[in-house]
Amino acid sequence: MKKPYRPPVRKEDEHRINEKIRGVVEVRLVGENIEVGVYPFAKAVEIAREQNLDLVEIVPNSVPPVCRIVDYSKFKYEQKKKQKELKAKQVKTVIKEIRFGPQTDDHDYEFKLKHAENFLKENSKVKAYVQFIGRQIVFKEQGFKLLEKFVKALEELGKPEAPPKLEGKRLNVIIAPKSKK
Repeated sequence: MKKPYRPPVRKEDEHRINEKIRGVVEVRLVGENIEVGVYPFAKAVEIAREQNLDLVEIVPNSVPPVCRIVDYSKFKYEQKKKQKELKAKQVKTVIKEIRFGPQTDDHDYEFKLKHAENFLKENSKVKAYVQFIGRQIVFKEQGFKLLEKFVKALEELGKPEAPPKLEGKRLNVIIAPKSKK
């Protein structure tokens, strides 16, 4: 037996329009070609109909609610467009990790330093940490010295967000790229 067809569930519109605005006696009206002010709800709907536009509730929580007279489909399109622009302008921060041991050799240190420089040039943050395994925690002073040397070497490209901090068996420092002027 076939299941009956059900139309897809549509997301509720975020704005109430025209007769969907309920429980309101008067509204504050804004929009183009309209005298801004407080109107009875019926009069506001009538003004919108005369202009072949929609009455859209913009700020439902204020007293009285703020409504705008506008073409609703055009209004929704502009809202989506604004959201898309905001999303495009967002800066995504990327954190790259670099791991050291307390007795990291000079060659390994230089190799990891070059990687960190490249990451900072790409505008990514660098999280450098010294991992202490087993009884290596007794060498935590070496870890602090290593990270201080690392931070000092990257001074031109980035600055630490906070001094190196020991969390459990990990000594962390996060280096943020310096903003370009």
